[in-house]
Amino acid sequence: MKLGQFQVYTGNGKGKTTASLGLVLRSCGAGFRVYFGQFIKEGEFSEIKALRLLPGVTVEQFGSGKGLLIRREAELTDMECAREGYNRVAAALRSGKYDVVVADEINCALMCGLLSEDDLLALADMRPEGTELVFTGRGATQAILDRADLATEMHLIKHYYEDKKLPARVGIEK
Repeated sequence: MKLGQFQVYTGNGKGKTTASLGLVLRSCGAGFRVYFGQFIKEGEFSEIKALRLLPGVTVEQFGSGKGLLIRREAELTDMECAREGYNRVAAALRSGKYDVVVADEINCALMCGLLSEDDLLALADMRPEGTELVFTGRGATQAILDRADLATEMHLIKHYYEDKKLPARVGIEK
């Protein structure tokens, strides 16, 4: 099978971004050009630092810097950042410059009301032939899952963050 599939990693379990990072690493090893756009988050997380070291990878983040939306209500700034992210991912798709385009946490942007289902479906529709497109994050809708060529749901069984309230660790969760 050639490049040019639409993949979705969703669910309430750990590993959605990590799965996309594995795909990016494999793509870099094959000499592919990769665009990695991260919604909602902002900051020098370990994965962002590592991605910036890889040849052929462009990384952009579209978070407001006000913290995770699971702990607060979305504000206008969050919506503006998500819209900018949407425009940047669309531009990456239209450019023809990238073999792989990852929209990390874009499903969360939808779930938090920062983007619409129609927005995400429009991105999927604008994917050029030969470009691999990946959406990650909780909250993928049935319409997005139906449109995907590959859809994986990470199912939470147990997680020390949830169960024991342990903080995220550098190099492991952040």
